[in-house]
Amino acid sequence: MQAIGGRCVFTSEWDKWAQQTYKANFGNLPFGDIRQEDVKAQIPSEFDVLCAGFPCQPFSIAGVSKKNSLGRDTGFLDKTQGTLFFDVAEIIRRHRPKAVFLENVKNLLSHDRGRTFKVIKTTLEDLNYVVHFKVMDGGAYTPQHRERIMIVCFDSSRYPKAQRFTFPELPEQKPRLRQILQDDVDDKYTISDKLWAYLQCYAEKHRQKGNGFGYGLADLDGITRTLSARYYKDGSEILIPQTGKNPRRLTPRECARLMGYPENYRIDAVSDTQMYRQLGNSVVVPLIAAVSKQMDDYLTQWETTC
Repeated sequence: MQAIGGRCVFTSEWDKWAQQTYKANFGNLPFGDIRQEDVKAQIPSEFDVLCAGFPCQPFSIAGVSKKNSLGRDTGFLDKTQGTLFFDVAEIIRRHRPKAVFLENVKNLLSHDRGRTFKVIKTTLEDLNYVVHFKVMDGGAYTPQHRERIMIVCFDSSRYPKAQRFTFPELPEQKPRLRQILQDDVDDKYTISDKLWAYLQCYAEKHRQKGNGFGYGLADLDGITRTLSARYYKDGSEILIPQTGKNPRRLTPRECARLMGYPENYRIDAVSDTQMYRQLGNSVVVPLIAAVSKQMDDYLTQWETTC
């Protein structure tokens, strides 16, 4: 939103490391856990657009698989993460912003046979908002396959024409991975002989079973798999081939480029591990900017014709 001229008046982030990155880039610390009433009380009474990204782990394919294996609840039954959406809904109810922009994993649509998304959509509609949604791939802007659901809502009492909103068309010419790679990369990002041998053995074992599990050796003239918050563990989901060496993981700067962050975005306020986690949980910045610009164009049009 700020990239298209918006001004942020309130930010909430509970993770202390993400707070440090935010401060390094924007000069101030975000408020803490939005589930707490004392934090909600700091929200300005009036603002135009609410942007939120409630945790995806309760709904993502990877998150659901992991939680199922551990016998943990998923979706809205996950009391620590899955119910944050209802805090967002409560903020909408109290403050009645002109528009709402939510982002989450593609699997949100199919989670619990579609019932989870139905609850979300119905909740927003009951608040008197027109709801638009579309699965969009950030790969139109960066060399990464990253499908996410964009949920855009408008206050129907203010905007009778809100049903007419359409999402922006995506660019046809897509960037390639080699365009975001650094020239000189420290050897610390090259995976060890032991890890490389293990990854190859693991992949072969699953190949023989007919499974697709294993490492991801990237095509430099193509796009990567989806970067996840687990990338810090071994980097196996996206490995860069090297001549005469074992493959390497992406550097934090390359991951930032993969998410569409500008070169002046600071990634040095926290460790590599924390930055990998943050970027794996991030949004594709230019995709969010494109949808935001479309929202702004429609709002301007409706307000000048009413």
